[in-house]
Amino acid sequence: MAILLLFAATKAGPFLILHSLKKLLLFDIDGTLVDSGGGGLQALQLSLAEHFGIDDDLRYLTLAGATDTQIARDMLDQNQLPHTPENITRLIDGYLFHLHRLLPERSGRVLPGIFALLDSLRTRPHVVLALLTGNMARGAEIKLSHFGLWHYFEFGAYADDHHLRNELGHFARTRAVEKHGIHFPAEAIYVIGDTPRDIACGRAVGATTVAVATGSFSTAELAAHQPDFLFADFTATEAALDQLGW
Repeated sequence: MAILLLFAATKAGPFLILHSLKKLLLFDIDGTLVDSGGGGLQALQLSLAEHFGIDDDLRYLTLAGATDTQIARDMLDQNQLPHTPENITRLIDGYLFHLHRLLPERSGRVLPGIFALLDSLRTRPHVVLALLTGNMARGAEIKLSHFGLWHYFEFGAYADDHHLRNELGHFARTRAVEKHGIHFPAEAIYVIGDTPRDIACGRAVGATTVAVATGSFSTAELAAHQPDFLFADFTATEAALDQLGW
């Protein structure tokens, strides 16, 4: 792996900055890696009923690409409840409790090609695998552990960090520096997701955007948002890797 050594000066003297050719791959979860079989929506409904006494079908929610903290705010607003930190915490804690209980009962699955893709990527020393997801960190762990995917990812940016998805790329980039001591330039960062919000989130940090139509959006709908790369799924793993240059 080629490494460029740069020197910078501070008041304390020169220090070394490592700039490598590593790529930072930031994966969404729902609709990209896994389909939780509706467990997330049911967990939200149960939490709202349990903690606030409200029976709500949540049809007004747009879950795809949203953060859990934004979803909680929208649910509280819709039901004329203040989105105080206490109310958000109660709603999300209940959601996480029920999510962990419900996933084994649902017909969820790992999406096509994902195991082969991650198995191939984790053997490549120039690749860093991480998450950029609207899930809470605990929710991400619950889902990916259930489906046998949690161990593939070094770190992530989550709804705990910010309720606005477009802010999460900055957290992921900072954690990558902390973990590897490397500055990842925008051209070395890829955001992989299944919704227009994932594409927008990648653009917010100047990353290369990779869209995959394994969620609720078709290839035509995703193409309208002009991602840098677009796949129906990752079943043709090696062909996708070659096209992406990973």
